[in-house]
Amino acid sequence: MFAFIARQPILDRDKDVFAYELLFRDGKGGMFPDPPSDKAKSVIQQFNPLGLDDLSAEKKSFISFSAETLVSRFPTNLDPQQVVVELGENPYKDAGLREACEHIKQLGFRLALNDPMMLSGNHEVLPLVDIVKVDMSKLYLEQVSKRIDYFTDANVQLIADNVNDYDVFNDCKTLGFDFFQGYFFASPTARIARQLPASKMSLVELMGESSSETFDINRINQIIERDAALSYLLLKFINNPTINKRYKITSLKHALTYMGEVEIKKFIALLSLTHLGDDKPLELIHMSLVRAKFFDLVSQHRKRQTNPPIGFLVGLFSLLDALLDQDMASLVKQLPLTDTVIDALLGKSTEFNHYMALVRAFESALWMNVIKHSRALDTDQKLLHSLYNQAIVWGNSVRNTISSHYPKPRIA
Repeated sequence: MFAFIARQPILDRDKDVFAYELLFRDGKGGMFPDPPSDKAKSVIQQFNPLGLDDLSAEKKSFISFSAETLVSRFPTNLDPQQVVVELGENPYKDAGLREACEHIKQLGFRLALNDPMMLSGNHEVLPLVDIVKVDMSKLYLEQVSKRIDYFTDANVQLIADNVNDYDVFNDCKTLGFDFFQGYFFASPTARIARQLPASKMSLVELMGESSSETFDINRINQIIERDAALSYLLLKFINNPTINKRYKITSLKHALTYMGEVEIKKFIALLSLTHLGDDKPLELIHMSLVRAKFFDLVSQHRKRQTNPPIGFLVGLFSLLDALLDQDMASLVKQLPLTDTVIDALLGKSTEFNHYMALVRAFESALWMNVIKHSRALDTDQKLLHSLYNQAIVWGNSVRNTISSHYPKPRIA
């Protein structure tokens, strides 16, 4: 059970999530940590521990282990169907490590070698490993193209790491990489100054209603009733067991009575975002969901304005530029959001700038930044870890609700 952990998505060629790499705060370089002390165990138990199922849902987990852990302390309770064992060094440099890896393979685990410079193409390690991870920030494409046949001929799959823009993604895809790690999908493919299409305007209206201090249920009903899919998804969201475990909700008015105005505003905002980004990778929506819940929980803890749910809205809309391939400053001019939300999205709010820095620190395992901004907010960093964990669980649940209704993204 792990409380202090980050996860980074690994996407396939269709930009669907294949796995999450898990990075541990208490382990060297993000590796699986040594067995915790009694004090550490009590901290973990207190601050909402997560298991691998909570973190990675139905996806695989990549976990990096030190040579010492693999040889003498490998946690055999891990599920080989769910965990890919990542190596930080060539196992053929040490006989004991090679034997440990061979044993781990016999247990059913797949092995991934973190090989930033693609040096293993000339070594005997390839028959032992299933996946090789290559750091694209350290190699030129010409270097990669000359070495890639070593791996494909050995039937080894390749992960392009540190892929942070679509140009690198497309180049690596052309070269034959199987998987891609990095936040390229959270950036606009091209910043284009254009108007939102007329087909999206009902969604824009919903966004405006969600950020309003008033609540016009008749107006919202009119917008949603124009689109049967919106009506269906709204009810499916509201009847998600994570949100509502007791009553079957049958209409928006029924939901308002049961859940209240603030929660309904969150869900109509979520509904609009899901349909605005319907040609983008689902993981981009998923990141928006986790951010929304995290911002909302931090705002509640700090007793900030909750109606409208500003924190939730800012987190949810924080990736709008990537969803719509537009500059955020140009985009917000077209949206009927309140000045408070707009200022936060444009980086003009000190409070929400800290939230944004925090969530990026959690997403990228920048633990010193977590400490820095928790101090700026005068909030216990362990509590912030707990709130982020809650956001992950909530985001996983909502993602499962929408995934069967979410279209496949256009393949670049």
